[in-house]
Amino acid sequence: MGSAAHNHDHGHGHGSYLTPKGGFMTTVFDWATTVDHKKIGVMYLFAILFMFFLGGLAAIAVRVELLEPVRVAADGVITGQLFAPADQKAVGPGNEIYNRLFTLHGAIMVFMVIVPSIPASLGNFFLPLMLGAKDVAFPRLNLLSWYIYVIGSIFAVSSIILGGVDTGWTFYTPYSTTTGNEFGRVIFMVMGAFILGFSSILTGLNFIVTVHKLRAPGMGWFDMPLFVWAVYSSAIIQVLATPVIGITLLLLTFERVFNVGIFDPKLGGDPVLFQHFFWFYSHPVVYVMILPGMGIISDVLSVHSQKKIFGYRAIAYSSLGIAAVSFIVWGHHMFTSMSEVAGVVFSGLTFLVAIPTAVKVFNWISTLYKGSIALTTPMLYGLIFLFLFSIGGLTGLPLGTLSTDLHLHDSYFVVAHFHYVMMGGTIMALLAGMHHWWPKMFGRMYNEFWAKVGAITVFVGFNLTFFTQFFLGTQGMPRRYASYIDEFQIYHQISTLGSLILFLGFVIHFFVFVASLASGRKAEQNPWGGLTMEWEAASPPTEHNFDHEPLCKHGPYDYDTTVPPGWDPKDYPIPAENLKAAKEAH
Repeated sequence: MGSAAHNHDHGHGHGSYLTPKGGFMTTVFDWATTVDHKKIGVMYLFAILFMFFLGGLAAIAVRVELLEPVRVAADGVITGQLFAPADQKAVGPGNEIYNRLFTLHGAIMVFMVIVPSIPASLGNFFLPLMLGAKDVAFPRLNLLSWYIYVIGSIFAVSSIILGGVDTGWTFYTPYSTTTGNEFGRVIFMVMGAFILGFSSILTGLNFIVTVHKLRAPGMGWFDMPLFVWAVYSSAIIQVLATPVIGITLLLLTFERVFNVGIFDPKLGGDPVLFQHFFWFYSHPVVYVMILPGMGIISDVLSVHSQKKIFGYRAIAYSSLGIAAVSFIVWGHHMFTSMSEVAGVVFSGLTFLVAIPTAVKVFNWISTLYKGSIALTTPMLYGLIFLFLFSIGGLTGLPLGTLSTDLHLHDSYFVVAHFHYVMMGGTIMALLAGMHHWWPKMFGRMYNEFWAKVGAITVFVGFNLTFFTQFFLGTQGMPRRYASYIDEFQIYHQISTLGSLILFLGFVIHFFVFVASLASGRKAEQNPWGGLTMEWEAASPPTEHNFDHEPLCKHGPYDYDTTVPPGWDPKDYPIPAENLKAAKEAH
C-alpha cells in the first residue's frame, strides 16, 4: 500500500520480531514484558485458541450427553445419562453437571473466545502494520490489557475447580443471585467476566487512538483497509457498551454478597431490569464479535480474487451503521417479557440492522463477480463465511418477527441461529484471517492441501451439527434441556455426529499449523499479491515493522490501476480488462 519494499528477510532470524533475545529464560522474560503489538497479538492468539479448545471440549461433552434421551425404567434403572455419578445414578446430579458444562461452554466461548478473538489477536498484530505505524498508540496499555485478559480468564475458569456454575452464560437473575451452594462459584465466574471487560475497553480505546493518530503519511480515512474500518467500528462499541455489563455484574455481585434488593423480587428488586442491562451490552457486543470478521472477509475476497472491492465506501459506512444501530435493538431478546408496544418498536428496529448487513453481503458477492478467483484456503473460508453467515442472518428474521418469535423463543432454533452467526461468522472469519496472514505472522507457508481438507471437514461438520437444530426448534425442542422426548432423538444423533466431525476438522488445522511452524517452506514477502501495507513488511516483520518510511501512494484494493509489489503474471493473475491499465500504471 505504498512503495514496494523488496525485503527478503525470511524466517525467524535477521532481526524479525521472533528472533530470540538470548537464552530460554531471557526470551520468556522478553515476551512476558514486551510492548511489541505483534508479540502481544501472538500471545492473545494462542491463549484464545487454548480457551477455544476448553470451550469445545465442554460442547462435545454436552452433545454426547444428548446422544440419547434420559429414560427411567419401571424398576428405577436410568439409561441415556452420561454425567450422573455411578454410585448415585439419579437424574438430578446428572442434570446439574450438564447445566454446569453448557454454562462453562457458553461463558468461555462468548467472553474469552469470540469477543476478543479477532480484535485482540489479528487486530493487535495487523492494525498498526496496515496503518504503516510502528506500534499501537499506547503499547504499555496494550500489555496491561493482555494481563487483565489472563487474570479474568483465570477467575472464570477457577469456578470449575470450585464445582462449576449452572446459571447459563447470561447469569439471569433471580437464579444467579439465589442458587444454594453456588455462592463462591457464581461470584468467581461473574467477576471473571467483569475483569475481562476492562481488557476489552482498554483494547478498544487503544485502537481508536491508533486509527486517529498513527496513519502513515498520505493515508486518509478512505485509504484504510476495510479490516481497519471494521476493527475501528467494533472498538467504539467496546468502549461505549462494555461499562454497562461491568456495572451490571458488579450490582449482581453486590446483591449476592450484601443481600440487597436490586434484581431479586423477594428483596424488592426487578429481575427484568437485569435482562435490560445485560442485553444493552450483549447485543452490541454481538457486533464486536462479527464486525472484525466482516473486515477480514472484505480483505480476503478482494485479495484472493485480485479485484477491487465493490462499494468500498458503502462497506465502510455500513460498519459504522451497524455499530450505531446495535445500541437500540437489545429488546428483541425479551419479546416474551415486554409490552406489545415495546415489542413492535424493537421488532422494527431489529429489521433495521439487516440493511447495512445486506449491503456488505451484496458488495462481497459483487466483488467476486468476474474476479480471478484463486481457491486458496483463505478464499475457501471466505466462501464458507458467506454461505453460513447468510443462513444465520436470514434465520434471524423469524426471530425478529413477533408472531414467530413467540413460538421459537428459547428453542433450539435460537441455538442454531446464534451458532450460524457467531461460529459460522466470527470463527470462520478468524480461520480465513489466520490462513491469509499466517505467512506474514510466522514467515512460513502451510500445506495447502491439508488446510483445504480441514476447511471442508469443518464445513460439513458444522452444518450437520447446527442445521438439524433448526428442525428441533421449529418442532418445539427447548434449549438447555438435558433430556427430550424420543421423537427428537434422530436430530440429536445427527447433531452429535456433526460435532465430532467438526472437532476432527479443527484437529486437522492444528496439525497443519504445527507442521508449518516446524518445517513449512519459507514464505515470500507477499505470497497472495495483496496491496495493503502489511505486505510491505518482511515475513515475519522486523521488530519495528518496516525497514523504510511507509508512504501511502494508492488505495488498499486498487487492482485495476496498481500492480502488487514484485508482481508477476504467473503468480498474481489480474482480470484481463484490468491488465492493460495495471501495466501502464506500473
